[in-house]
Amino acid sequence: MDFSKLYRPSALNSFQFIAVTGLIMSAGAHLILHFFADRTLPGYNWLYVCWAALYVIGSLLNLFGKPDQGHHHHH
Repeated sequence: MDFSKLYRPSALNSFQFIAVTGLIMSAGAHLILHFFADRTLPGYNWLYVCWAALYVIGSLLNLFGKPDQGHHHHH
């Protein structure tokens, strides 16, 4: 089992990449709201739970899913 699929950027699948990007963007927005707007939004922390769940699902697919056989387009 190749555990580098959990942390190596070039080995992440779409779900993992979206989750990591969402986590970074949510954390950035959270910091901006906290330090510049001096407020928090109720329920905002649930975003982190959603990103984590998406990352776990993507990781399971990446580790245990069938290897991608490429896309075959017929004309």
